[in-house]
Amino acid sequence: MLKLVPMITLSTHAVKPPAIQDHPLPSLEMARANPHWDRIVLHADMDAFYAAVEQRDHPELQGKPILIGSNSWRGVVLTASYEARPFGVGSGMPVAEARRRCPAALMVEPNFERYQHVSNQIMDIFADFSPSVETISLDEAFLDMTGAMHLFGEPSEMGRQLKARVFNETGLHISVGISGTKYVAKVASAHDKPNGLTVVPQHDAQQWLSVLPVNRLWGVGAKTTPKLEELGYKFIGDIASTDVRVLEQQLGMPGVHYHALAHARDPRRVERGKTSKSLGSDRTLSEDVSKPEDILVHLRRSAERISRRLRAKNYVAHGLRVRLKSRDFDMFTRQRKFPKPVDTADALISAAACLLTAFDRPGPFRLVGMVAFDLDWRDEPNQMDMFEDGAAHSLETTIDDLIDLFGSDVVVRARDLNAHGTVSKNGVNLDFVDTRDGERVSKPG
Repeated sequence: MLKLVPMITLSTHAVKPPAIQDHPLPSLEMARANPHWDRIVLHADMDAFYAAVEQRDHPELQGKPILIGSNSWRGVVLTASYEARPFGVGSGMPVAEARRRCPAALMVEPNFERYQHVSNQIMDIFADFSPSVETISLDEAFLDMTGAMHLFGEPSEMGRQLKARVFNETGLHISVGISGTKYVAKVASAHDKPNGLTVVPQHDAQQWLSVLPVNRLWGVGAKTTPKLEELGYKFIGDIASTDVRVLEQQLGMPGVHYHALAHARDPRRVERGKTSKSLGSDRTLSEDVSKPEDILVHLRRSAERISRRLRAKNYVAHGLRVRLKSRDFDMFTRQRKFPKPVDTADALISAAACLLTAFDRPGPFRLVGMVAFDLDWRDEPNQMDMFEDGAAHSLETTIDDLIDLFGSDVVVRARDLNAHGTVSKNGVNLDFVDTRDGERVSKPG
């Protein structure tokens, strides 16, 4: 059921996405002048995916500013429709701030099952275009289209066909960037959003990048941008024209990384069947917590969900990280490695309880979460003796079967019956991309 939280009613105007068009920069003209492509990488990114799905499924939301997030002033915005973005609202922003900036916005609670279903449709379309699809998130992927011009035509035509296919089958718009590397393709897909198509041949990529702001470099965020600007680097071209030794002296190894990207160098390949590097579960709380026993309540819930996902994927974890976010939105983490890999909630929560003692911040905390990392397959040869005492594992797999039959609320820890609630629990995950047609596609991480 769609859940809306109406805000102050103001007159709003629909923002109509532009028609599919080529970007006016010289990208497509250059592509026609030089049709030879050694490598073709396509980056596809859905436009305001969660919000677009809600507006598609609920016509009364079309043309209105909407925020996808929990029905609470304490949560964060998952995504904002393009009608809300002119107000400076975006993903990751506290709901309270987003509501202040855009009081006419409607809050829509997320429907992750629906988003995953639509994502499956989209990824199936991608798979029809290329056997090499690297899924980054529910709404984003790289496609290796090298050697496919005899099937789809020039890169610009590949992009047009992919956009048309996605829209015809889902009713949703997608932005596409195409170049010779993953990095440039990703920058290109964001260059003309929403509903954009930008093609940048590799031999012109450095020149194309040079006029873009320095924060378009991968790895340059809100904290690094001011530092680079203070050093005189405002545009990517400034980085490209600087001696790499100077950048390394000023910035360390990140400077070498930025220099390579500024020259449009990115050797990474599209990795088919990308698997989870970690499995996490964060919980934004309806009330701040400080006492270890209150924090452990939420860590237990996260441990149970993560361990269930581990077992369902036949994974084991070699490490655990606990995450706590303060009311000022500062994130604190502590982690440890296990002597032997684990996949039970009992093992995860025992390690989490020990990690809690390592935090030197008293709280209060508004988010509690954990991440199981350094994943491996449970049935690899080096894991054979892992469960010499399998009582905990047998108990939890039995509970898995009960949950599969009777639902997630069939078994609840007695100590948690009166526990504090959460604003938002775990959201969506990418577990479904680890296999394709039942095939194990690669090693975790």
